[in-house]
Amino acid sequence: QVQLVESGGGLVQAGGSLRLSCAASGRTLSSYSMGWFRQALGKEREFVAAISPSGIRTNYADSVKGRFTISRDRAKNMEYLQMNSLKPEDTAVYFCTAGGLMESSTTAYPYWGPGTQVTVSS
Repeated sequence: QVQLVESGGGLVQAGGSLRLSCAASGRTLSSYSMGWFRQALGKEREFVAAISPSGIRTNYADSVKGRFTISRDRAKNMEYLQMNSLKPEDTAVYFCTAGGLMESSTTAYPYWGPGTQVTVSS
């Protein structure tokens, strides 16, 4: 019922910035929490950030706090992740997700995008 597609990934130098977007189609996501996860090669998918249905409350992994900003536009069914001061360890496939109650566990989110690659060079 919900389709998510990420965009905005790419190659960036350390210290640079990228803005990821997630476009949703189908049912409105106004009542869903949304979030971002990432998965580096050979590692488990990890929580990055989440945002409440209203867009007012946010939660961040300690590793990205102060550098990344999650936001959403409920009218457009869009979610964003502004990533600043990128580090090589931020290199991963980034996934948009929706559902749950701002949980940090992948199992709490029923809807996922296919992912977009972010590569941060040193």
